[in-house]
Amino acid sequence: MQIPIENIYYLLCYAWNKLDEKDRVAVSIDDKTELLDLFAKVLINASKMLLKRGIDKNYIDHTEEIAGVKGKIQISQTLKSNLLSKQRTICTFDDFSANIISNRILVSTIHRLIRTKELDKALKDELVSLQRMFSGIDQIEISISLFKQIRLNRNNRFYGFVMNVCQIIYESTFPSEEQGKYKFSDFTRDDKKMNQLFESFIRNFYKIEQAKYSTVKKETIDWSFTNTDEESQGYLPKMETDITLENDLEKIIIDAKFYRETMTLNYDKERIKSANLYQLFSYLLNQEDGTAKNQQAKGILLYPTIETDYNLNFQYKQHEIQIRTINLNSNWKNIANRLKEIAGIENNTIKA
Repeated sequence: MQIPIENIYYLLCYAWNKLDEKDRVAVSIDDKTELLDLFAKVLINASKMLLKRGIDKNYIDHTEEIAGVKGKIQISQTLKSNLLSKQRTICTFDDFSANIISNRILVSTIHRLIRTKELDKALKDELVSLQRMFSGIDQIEISISLFKQIRLNRNNRFYGFVMNVCQIIYESTFPSEEQGKYKFSDFTRDDKKMNQLFESFIRNFYKIEQAKYSTVKKETIDWSFTNTDEESQGYLPKMETDITLENDLEKIIIDAKFYRETMTLNYDKERIKSANLYQLFSYLLNQEDGTAKNQQAKGILLYPTIETDYNLNFQYKQHEIQIRTINLNSNWKNIANRLKEIAGIENNTIKA
């Protein structure tokens, strides 16, 4: 499934909940733009914005051997090192510096991109120039756990977008056979990653772009049967929807599935993937609690497509069950309108 680069960028920004930042970090994209080049362009423009407004700084603790005293003396370490006779001490003190984790991740990501094969030469040159502007900031060995240490506030929240870009670059680049070089792995070819992206995009789209449903969430549903002994309870799998839309009167459960092929072939006949249908059906049955809203909840299987659209409709008791598709090869306005149509959202229920 070949999805236009511009649409991939939209999917990511919705999934990250960073639409405002996307509009601020404008990048030129055309049919010839590669995904790696897109990430480089976004990182370059975002970094320039940070430099223009002033990069974030904070107090950093240092423990060093120094002449005299500064901050808090580490007495035991100083005595063990026999430093007092030399009028030196080991002290812990803080320093207001830009050499903080978020900036170190950014500089290390720029360094990583410069050494990634197949990156456009002009973009590589621009990254090299950009790297020089972050003097005094050390590189760091990037890991996923580092991104979890970033603390955002009202003054530095733009870093959230920058760190999202850095993380996806980190997750998409790997050491190559050449020492010190990296190769890019297109995550759009990884069905598991694309399924996560597709699901997060759909959920955040409905959180951002409509007001009809006051609740948009992943919903945990309890099994409607009971265990006959204590041990059995612990073996029940967790039942959690991808997206639940809900207001006082209506409820929709959406199961978002990313596949290269929307339908499965059975004796040359297209069929709905049975496991998906069983899963959605289980959600609808087990969430019933006697209230009118849950008894009439609608279930939607939602797939991406780049060719054929499907609009299949079924009924089980009071539950509508629908199979719907979104053409990710379309322009963004059509994609947005299709999602609103699927959820029955009128123009007067769109958020301003």
